[in-house]
Amino acid sequence: MTAPVRPAAQTPILPGAGGLTVAQGAALSVGAVLGTGVITLPALAAEVAGPASLVAWAALVLLSVPLASTFAALGARHPDGGGVSTYVRRAFGERAAGAVGWCFYFAVPVGAPPASMMAGGYVADAVGGGRATTVAVGCALIVGTGLMNLAGLRFSGRVQLGLATVLALLMTATIAFALPHGSTASLTPFAPNGWGAVGTAAAVLVWGFAGWEAVASLAGDYRDPRRDVPRATMVAVVVVGVLYLGLATTSLLVLGPATGRSQAPLSDLMAIALGEQARVVTAVVAVLLTVGAMNAYFAGGSRLGAALARDGALPAWLARGGGPGEVPRRSIVLVMLLSMLSVGASVTLDLGLTPLMLLATGCFTLVYVLGTGAALRLLPRGTAGWWTALVAFVSVLALLVANGAHALWALGIVALSLAYQRFTRSGVPSAAP
Repeated sequence: MTAPVRPAAQTPILPGAGGLTVAQGAALSVGAVLGTGVITLPALAAEVAGPASLVAWAALVLLSVPLASTFAALGARHPDGGGVSTYVRRAFGERAAGAVGWCFYFAVPVGAPPASMMAGGYVADAVGGGRATTVAVGCALIVGTGLMNLAGLRFSGRVQLGLATVLALLMTATIAFALPHGSTASLTPFAPNGWGAVGTAAAVLVWGFAGWEAVASLAGDYRDPRRDVPRATMVAVVVVGVLYLGLATTSLLVLGPATGRSQAPLSDLMAIALGEQARVVTAVVAVLLTVGAMNAYFAGGSRLGAALARDGALPAWLARGGGPGEVPRRSIVLVMLLSMLSVGASVTLDLGLTPLMLLATGCFTLVYVLGTGAALRLLPRGTAGWWTALVAFVSVLALLVANGAHALWALGIVALSLAYQRFTRSGVPSAAP
């Protein structure tokens, strides 16, 4: 998943102003989409839908084609660093763009706990301690990432891309070494929880596919956006699709019904292929990947909050530290505190990872609904790009419905954002920073 984008107005990037090649752009797009969720998503999807979760994986891969193509078309036609928020602003106005910002910002506190506890599950699998270790590691990662950002420490873009490359290599190695141990007998019964569970599994899997909007943000950096963006996008879609489908299929063929009960499916697969010592190595990789991803989300999310506050979409006191070279400490602390509250609620109510993930994916899905809706207004009607956007819009709308009651969180955030902006921009003074 990619880090949140800033909703404020951006300076348009001139087409051809950058030097990004197709290969480099494809690598960056793959890095934006491949996230830490893949270390646990095969298990969560299998728990919900059994082997039929492969249908959900395939559906998300197919959806990636029109979705990524839509953002590629927007990026090629309107190269701009603002990405989705810019297109929503152009299509629906300032308040709608602020609502997109709220969706990203408040997705971070509900998304950080499951991300951190996924890594905690790998540590618990390697050293023992069960749920206590999982929760402790999860809390440590949240607090540690928050403190890193308070100190102004960031991972560079190259480090982030390097971590995504490590993840891709780990997935490839896992598939290669573990697949020979699989059996098609593990795929029966195929839909133990009924076909309706496939929709829920697809809603969960949005977690692993969020990031295609980054294609639009990168568009202005290509040498020739109109030619190179679609090419790089298609390469990225194929690579991501092969890796995700390969890992999900391998997990089910090798682990069978145990896939849905595993808290560390990559470790289980590597242990079968290479021995128990592989669990420690996989746990270390999982923690590093999670720290990198969470650092990106905390950094991007906190700056997003400060930008929203500066532009009047959040309380003004949150804007302090949002300037160039500054550290938005108030926003960082708020994200960290809300994340810890989410952990507390999850542990107290014994929710598990899936409910919080559905809350986060509901936000991302709604952003995609707004982004593809904006494409229908901005792209020339009746063109191939417009029809592609229509397919993407209908698909993500169906995903939002499949999210069920959890989608109310995202819809509530949008409603609160619109109400807040209407209230504060109607002449009611806001608090000074």
